[in-house]
Amino acid sequence: MTTEATVPTGETATRVAVSYPEDLSSWGEFQLNERPFRAYLRKTKGEVHEGDVWEEFLDVGCCGDTLDVPLRVESVDGGDRMGDETEIVYEVREACGIRGGWLVQSADGPTDF
Repeated sequence: MTTEATVPTGETATRVAVSYPEDLSSWGEFQLNERPFRAYLRKTKGEVHEGDVWEEFLDVGCCGDTLDVPLRVESVDGGDRMGDETEIVYEVREACGIRGGWLVQSADGPTDF
């Protein structure tokens, strides 16, 4: 794992590992892996550092909602900036109690927003 102290500033990262909570719905995981979402991260994040947390809205889908998902940067290889060629890899971390998926729009869904 690369630490901030060894990451060259102003250069493009070759690889960024980002984790998501294990209780993310399968629809949410699908959205993370879609090309448009990866392109969105590369274009909007700019500087990236280990420990950064991004609250990201993934997609509503047809009958559900994945809500905002906390993505955390676990490691950065190469420089400290996202670029078109930066490889984004995902890791799963402990659950955080997100409550998205099919129940969001039903009577059984969360009521404590």
